Amino acid sequence: MRLHTAQRSALPRALPRILGSLLLVTAAGVSTACAAPVASAADSRSVTGAPRPLGQIVPAPASVRPGGSPYSITGATRIRVDGASGEVRRIGEYLAGVLRPSTGYALPVTDREGGDGIRLRLSTRDPKLGAEGYTLTSGHGSVTITARKPAGLFHGVQTLRQLLPAQVEAGSLQKGPWSVVGGSLTDAPRYAYRGAMLDVSRHFFSVTEVKRYIDQVALYKMNKFHLHLSDDQGWRIAVDSWPRLATYGGSTEVGGGPGGYYTKSEYKEIVRYAASRYLEVVPEIDLPGHTNAALASYAELNCDGVAPPLYTGTKVGFSSLCAAKDVTYDFIDDVIREVAELTPGKYIHIGGDEAHSTSHEDYARIMEQAQAVVGKYGKTVMGWHQLTGATPVKGAVAQYWGYDKTSAADRQKVADAAKNGTRLVLSPADRVYLDMKYNEQTELGLKWAGLVEVQRSYDWDPATYLADTPPDAVLGVEAPIWSETLTDSDDIDVMAFPRLPGAAELGWSPAATHDWDTYKLRLAALGPRFTAQGIDYYRSPQVPWPAEPASAG
Repeated sequence: MRLHTAQRSALPRALPRILGSLLLVTAAGVSTACAAPVASAADSRSVTGAPRPLGQIVPAPASVRPGGSPYSITGATRIRVDGASGEVRRIGEYLAGVLRPSTGYALPVTDREGGDGIRLRLSTRDPKLGAEGYTLTSGHGSVTITARKPAGLFHGVQTLRQLLPAQVEAGSLQKGPWSVVGGSLTDAPRYAYRGAMLDVSRHFFSVTEVKRYIDQVALYKMNKFHLHLSDDQGWRIAVDSWPRLATYGGSTEVGGGPGGYYTKSEYKEIVRYAASRYLEVVPEIDLPGHTNAALASYAELNCDGVAPPLYTGTKVGFSSLCAAKDVTYDFIDDVIREVAELTPGKYIHIGGDEAHSTSHEDYARIMEQAQAVVGKYGKTVMGWHQLTGATPVKGAVAQYWGYDKTSAADRQKVADAAKNGTRLVLSPADRVYLDMKYNEQTELGLKWAGLVEVQRSYDWDPATYLADTPPDAVLGVEAPIWSETLTDSDDIDVMAFPRLPGAAELGWSPAATHDWDTYKLRLAALGPRFTAQGIDYYRSPQVPWPAEPASAG
């Protein structure tokens, strides 16, 4: 792994802070007396090998009832799954694959009934759990995760991982014990849409790198993975009817590197892998701007019939499809059709942002046609919030990426669309754009939306963020990471962590749990876990990170 010494040396490791009192998290529906205590920084420093208190996870659970005997994983532990469900068995095998390297235990997965071990169960008894909720109960002899649907079991497994000592995440044999505190918790998401976006256009990322980020995103119970597949600097997915989009339009990237693209089989592998982590891929083909890679690949897409050169810079707003040409709409239909055929998920994202070189009339015409094509192929339209400047179709989702300097008129346009039925996914750039610099010393990233420290990224409420917007119009939250300055997984790590878990909590956890002073302690406890996972994260001075022993692998 390449070490970013310049970036890391500029990112200070905070001194551990000793807090004099224990703080209590009052989760929704749980009395203070039943809430799990929040460990102080001193506690975190001294018990890095100990199991976490039951409520000390990210995202914060909906309700917690600690108490009773702990459960310990041993060499005799079995992972017991519902025999009737192959999907539950696959979740059991996934969990075993996580735990075996660090524990050294065999952890066989079996569909034999039994009251001991780690038990994964499907049950329709509790309708409040919905499709993604779960319960986890830990006691002497067993820990049981129960859900109505497999997605809930998978999310429960992520909770179990965080309840075990941090070194369970290591890829080599570690010293136990491997205990989970006693008690129970019940958990379900606040919002239906909880996403992360990866820009693979400005810089190309391999399938392996994309899978790595998918695994990181899934740890925090996100359920959407948005891939920004086309932009001025590169076209990243093969399209049979327009082959030069990938072979020529994908041949470079910011700075002039070799770029790359995904074959259809590679894209399907990304989709499959994401689905195995209960993430739905949302592919984006950005229209009508951010299209220089396409315009360079096919001269006929340009109004003047002349192909521009490939572009390796970082400016925006200079490219546009030609609204007056019929071939433009053939192109849009072909591309969306082929991408839709490869994508089992609900959404096709058609971009729509920063179309500064497109007249309003042409913008409205192109976006109207593109929306119709998305519907024609059985998908739901998603676009950046500038889509509300045209006419969003019924059921469309607008992704808001504005920030504090966004004009009141633009904000109101989005609010008015929401009142008329357009659903919103919130991605405010000065909160959850993970490529924004933390401070002036951060070498990677940009700062056009401002400097975004960890507290600022976390400390806002999606339900009240956009004034005059109906709270029920908010479908969820997404944290994009743009790659103008990011070239590999190491770069993603230091910009996404530790901000990504906070964005996930905004989407998952009840509003009643939202509190920076308690969150920063739960986040601090993730530091040793990040290290065990090989994530060289930003040590924000706002977070009381515990002292960590030398990495054990």
